[in-house]
Amino acid sequence: MTDATPADDDTVVDASADRAVTGPFDESEANPVRPYIDLGGIKILPREGLNLRLEVEEQTKRIVAVGLDYADSTLQVQPFAAPRSSGLWEETRDQIRGQIRQQGGRVEEREGPLGPELLAEVPVSGADGAAGKRLARFVGVDGPRWFLRGVIGGAAAGDVDAAAKVEDLFRSIVVVRGTTPMPPRDLIPLRMPATPGAA
Repeated sequence: MTDATPADDDTVVDASADRAVTGPFDESEANPVRPYIDLGGIKILPREGLNLRLEVEEQTKRIVAVGLDYADSTLQVQPFAAPRSSGLWEETRDQIRGQIRQQGGRVEEREGPLGPELLAEVPVSGADGAAGKRLARFVGVDGPRWFLRGVIGGAAAGDVDAAAKVEDLFRSIVVVRGTTPMPPRDLIPLRMPATPGAA
C-alpha cells in the first residue's frame, strides 16, 4: 500500500487538495460504510431517482462508459489511468475542443463549479433527419493516478438547480484505480454491478 500524499510539493495544486474533500474521491478517501454500487473502476452512491446504464462497445462487448440519468439530465462518466506527476484534463479539453469544431459545433471554455469545463453546442440529427444542436457540458477532474471525465446533457446543461444536483452526483463518485500498471489514458476497466439490484 502506498501513501496517497504526493511526495513533492510543487506538483500539488489547490484543486487536487480540494478534490479529496469535495470529490470525486479516490478509493482510499471513500467512506467504507456507504452502500456504493460497485462497477469496477468506479463506485456510484445510489440515490432516489437515479437510473444507471452501462454503455457497451459493440465489437468487444467491453463496458466503455457509465450513463447516469438523474434530475431530468444525463451524466456519462469514464475513468482513465493518468500519470502520477501530471493530470490529463487540460490536454483532454484541447482534444474535445478540436473534435467539436471539426463536427461544426461551437465550444467555449469556462470556469465551472467543478473547475475548468467546456460548454458545447454539438450538431445532432433529429429522428426526422432534421439538423439540430444539443447543449453539453464536458467536465473533468484529475485525481491520484486517475482522471474522471463527465459529459452532462439535458436540463443540467443549462438549468442551475438541475446542474447543482448533477454536479453533486459527479462529486460523489469514487474512482478505483487499482494497483495494476496501466498506460496513461487507458480506460480503467468497468464491470457489471456485483450485487443484484433493481434496474
